[in-house]
Amino acid sequence: MKTRNSLYAIFLCAALSLSGINAQAESKLTVNYLANEQNILSVSEAPRCLLLPVQDDAPEAKLCVVEANMPVTTVMNVRLARERVDYYVPLDLSAFIGRDVKVDVQGMPQGSLCWKELKLSDTFDMTNKEKYRPLYHHTPAYGWMNDPNGMFYKDGVWHLYFQHNPYGSTWGNMHWGHSTSTDLVHWQYEGDALLPDAWGTVFSGSAVVDTDNTAGFGPGTIVAFYTSAKPTPWGDAQMQSIAYSTDGGKTFTKYAGNPILTSTERDFRDPKVFWYAPGKHWVMLLAVGQQMQIFSSKNLKEWKHESDFGLKQGAHGGVWECPDLVELPVEGTKEKHWVLVCNINPGGPFGGSATQYFVGTFDGKKFTNQFPTKTKWMDYGKDHYATVTFHNAPDGRCVALGWMSNWQYAAVVPTKQYRSANTIARDLTLYRQDGDLLLRNAPSKEIEAARKDAKSIKKFNVSDSYSIENLLDGNDGAYEIEMEIKSNGAQKIVFTLLNGKGESVLMYYDTAMRQFVMDRSNSGETAFSRDFPAMTAAPVGEGDDFTLRLFVDRSSIEAFGDGGKFVMTNIVFPSEPYNKMKFESVRGSFTVKKMNVYRIGAPSRPPRGAEN
Repeated sequence: MKTRNSLYAIFLCAALSLSGINAQAESKLTVNYLANEQNILSVSEAPRCLLLPVQDDAPEAKLCVVEANMPVTTVMNVRLARERVDYYVPLDLSAFIGRDVKVDVQGMPQGSLCWKELKLSDTFDMTNKEKYRPLYHHTPAYGWMNDPNGMFYKDGVWHLYFQHNPYGSTWGNMHWGHSTSTDLVHWQYEGDALLPDAWGTVFSGSAVVDTDNTAGFGPGTIVAFYTSAKPTPWGDAQMQSIAYSTDGGKTFTKYAGNPILTSTERDFRDPKVFWYAPGKHWVMLLAVGQQMQIFSSKNLKEWKHESDFGLKQGAHGGVWECPDLVELPVEGTKEKHWVLVCNINPGGPFGGSATQYFVGTFDGKKFTNQFPTKTKWMDYGKDHYATVTFHNAPDGRCVALGWMSNWQYAAVVPTKQYRSANTIARDLTLYRQDGDLLLRNAPSKEIEAARKDAKSIKKFNVSDSYSIENLLDGNDGAYEIEMEIKSNGAQKIVFTLLNGKGESVLMYYDTAMRQFVMDRSNSGETAFSRDFPAMTAAPVGEGDDFTLRLFVDRSSIEAFGDGGKFVMTNIVFPSEPYNKMKFESVRGSFTVKKMNVYRIGAPSRPPRGAEN
């Protein structure tokens, strides 16, 4: 079965507002109320979509479209409005245009507000103007998003799929949403590419370009691997499935032989697949409880278990998820080593979810950690998770993208029509330091190409305090700050982002402790979760000179120190943009040798065709 959410046609008219719904369309809705909160919603001469009113904190109702007495969609869990409407989401009816259909609605009381607020329309408004939506980070057009999935590069286009709930901005109904970009900065929403089926919802996974037709679907076919999560009264049953695309990732056909890999393990998910050239075979990593399992295959359909990794390795505070395994060059040498990326939740260094990694060797069947006594973190912030890399990136690059949130509070952050964003793209390499091999996460070069309207300030010294009042004005809360700093004996090099409401994000280098610290306790809205106010710290190398790049984008701050030798990602929710910066020195002085501020690009484009 080919899958592509046909709401894509609706998105062509997305710029039209909800106020365009006409009374005649609304009169085609009737409801029959049954006992025990069971209901039958009848739609005559169906338009393109039914707009569902959502209340984020309401209990879930279950919806299923029925035609000619048969269910024609999987059951969807939707938090239909009971006392108030937070936003609307579209239920796709485009396959039934002009025909009569019914919607089986279970778990909704007769007196609920939703029965008055349901609307029929041929359009859905996606001109989301929420103040916290980032300008140069990828976000879902609407609905919930978590893990990035199936990322690949082909014919000049970066493809990003992602865990998506199109029926609300809390987790559930997992689909693969799809966005594309030609520059890793501006993203265009392409609709949902993989939908739930009889084997369950569509959990995380990866995609490859099968250049040599090893699977038999055709040369250059995109083959996607995902976890089918079948709900049962005792929890999800997780198994691995595949789908393939012969049109460059736009539409997918699910493989008739699914599932391709099963297990009795409770946590058995997130397949990462890549080609291992020396062995001329494919490799699959799976997250299984608190370890990774490694499989091999010649044809992408039949898989052999080769080895396990994880016992007494790294952090084990929670379940392991979203694995990746990449071979990276060591800077300044001809060496290469393998890096196994392991996302863990909970168990991060500052609570909740985080990304750890291991550096070692891989022979096509078994990964060996060369540094088993040390836990290494990819990012030292609270909001960096589910990080994986693009398949087939150009010029031998290894480009990674993460989910910019934390499972401790992801469902309650103060946004409505959408939730969550991705990090900026990061290029990965290895470097040596004090006999160790460490991972460098450098901002991808595309971010520099997107810089606009550079502002510079001359070199200045700080022995007490120094404030900049207007350097950050006019950037709408979305900018990059680039700094070179030299310590002249200061114990702490402090710089704070502030706004006119007294909200602030405090950052400093502690030169004695060799740490970079960020404190968001006074950053704006924080009361939605007791886990949100936090101070995070990252180790820094020796020396008196520091370089720092801060990427600020309305509701996030990503700090890259010394070219990505340390990274810290934290989301924030200020009531207005940070437009001031204050420098302070503790016990000594320091010099800001260079400081530039750039506006980054522009908002991501609407769905293809909406501009027409």
